[in-house]
Parts: sequence; structure tokens; C-alpha cells
Amino acid sequence: MELLEFEKPIAELEKELELLQNKSRSQDIDLSSEISAIERKLIETRREIYDNLSPWQRVQIARHTKRPYMLDYVARSFTDFEELHGDRIVGDDHAMPGGFATINGQRCIVIGHQKGRDLKENLKRNFGSAHPEGYRKSLRLMELANKFSLPIVALIDTPGAFPGIGAEERNIAEAIARNLREMMLLDVPIVAVVLGEGGSGGALGIGVADKVLMMENAYYSVISPEGCAAILWKHRKHAPEAAE
Repeated sequence: MELLEFEKPIAELEKELELLQNKSRSQDIDLSSEISAIERKLIETRREIYDNLSPWQRVQIARHTKRPYMLDYVARSFTDFEELHGDRIVGDDHAMPGGFATINGQRCIVIGHQKGRDLKENLKRNFGSAHPEGYRKSLRLMELANKFSLPIVALIDTPGAFPGIGAEERNIAEAIARNLREMMLLDVPIVAVVLGEGGSGGALGIGVADKVLMMENAYYSVISPEGCAAILWKHRKHAPEAAE
């Protein structure tokens, strides 16, 4: 499992605990007092670290590759998911899946940003940064929800909308702005949940909701720390300072 720098003391204690437990079993030695001491220290260390996280450390957790992504939540919390594709103008956007689903017996539309677990999937999902087609597709699905009186669940997890030349040529700013306007006019309830990253207009493009929730150690910001650092200090290395 990928470890963050500040998590290494926890990993070292877990390794020490595992060694003691294995030794106790394999050699039939009573090490219960030593094991209990390590377990107590492990609990205290976890509490001390996670109760005192810096903003940058929370950003790192929000981006962790083992953190559940949008489709993980759909698979575990929803049933009967039927993904719909395409914006009916240009094409589909794999960074913004969505479709019909059921949660707790309630039929709904679920949309959201999806990142990849490895390089191949990240290239397919564009690292969770949606193109204009993704926002237009999400609006198409939300209009379907409005037509059939279905609630909307938006699962947000993006560093921001894709800033490439092609996205600009296809009017990504207009696509996001249209979503903001139209979401305010929909008659059905909307619940938005920030799963990990809530970066700038890319997050807000599906984040206009009646109820906005955030998972623990997620962040919602007008700009990514790296983007802020590039503007203020002309270098991404100042991202931890920008996160403050």
C-alpha cells in the first residue's frame, strides 16, 4: 500500500506488531503484554497524527490512490446502475460517468468524476479532469432526472476541469457556466458529495445542490494548491504553503 510520509511511524508500529504476533504464534511464547503495549502505542500514534493533520496532509489524503472513487461508491451504495454515454454534441467523456441508479429503493440519477487507479486508466479518465463533453453530458442526465422527477446525486472528485487547448476551443467555461445556471433552475432535489478533491469550477460544475456534503479529509477549494503556488510563487514546490 502506498504510504504517505507522515504515515510511516504508523507503518513501523504495525510491522513491529505483526512480527511480535508471528513470533508468539510460531514459537509458542507468551508475548501478550508486549503486544498490548504496541497496540496501545499504535492507537495513540494514529490519534496523534490524524488529529493534527496539516492542510497539505489532508490534501495528500484526499488524493490517495487507495481512496474510494466515484464508481466504487456507486458499486457499493447503489444498485441497478445503468451508465449513459455522450453529450449528443461531440462525444463521451470517461472522466464524468453517470446514469440511472437506485439507492435505498429510490430511483435516481447519479453523476460524478472518476479517476484511475493506474496510468492506463488515468489516461482514459483524464485523471478525473472532465472535458466540456463531460459537463454537457451531466447536464443532459440532470435534465432527464428533472423530466422523470428523479433526485440527483453528484459525486465530486476532481483537481479541476481540464485546461487544455481543445477544451477551451470547445467552450469548457460556457459548459460549466450553463450547468451552474441550469442546476439552480431544476425542480428535483440535488445532493452533492465531495469524495476527495473539490477543485475549482471543475467541482462546482456539478456541485450546485440543495445539500452539499464532504467526506472526511476531502477538500473544496477555488483552486488547487499547485495552481495557487504557480500564481503566487511561480513554482509548484510551494503547494504545501498554498494549502495553508
